[in-house]
Amino acid sequence: MKPITFSCTSTLDLPPQAIVERILDMSNWPEFQGYGMLPGIKHAEFEVRTPELVGTRIRVENTDGSRHVEQIVAWQPGERLTLHLQEFSPPVSRLAERFEETWEFDVRDSTTHVTRAFRVHPKSALTWPMMWLVSRMLKKAIDKHLEQMRAEAASV
Repeated sequence: MKPITFSCTSTLDLPPQAIVERILDMSNWPEFQGYGMLPGIKHAEFEVRTPELVGTRIRVENTDGSRHVEQIVAWQPGERLTLHLQEFSPPVSRLAERFEETWEFDVRDSTTHVTRAFRVHPKSALTWPMMWLVSRMLKKAIDKHLEQMRAEAASV
């Protein structure tokens, strides 16, 4: 089945390595506040952290009590970081197989143009419409999160 796709972009006053360091700082994860019925993140912690990043697993608890795991599946320093969001608790476990999130970095002078692209994989044609609605809320939440990151980077 064809995944649901979308992307969000922003320009941050940080180099790619600083952005990845920010992603890997678990104390930053609760800054993701969600949108509408989509919960924010309450807590995140490393289940496994590998020196090369690929294979790193992060356990996430959301503000509504739901849980999932994010695993880094690809890392090209300065260019791209890809995570799979998986092992969802209900209700998402009944609706989706996984989400794929790719951060792409394009350095421009002293800033980095960031694109966060998503591929949402519904479990079936029956769950596709609900996951399409979830992806719309997720896009709004990601836009808001990138704006928070942009404002924070500009104030440093």
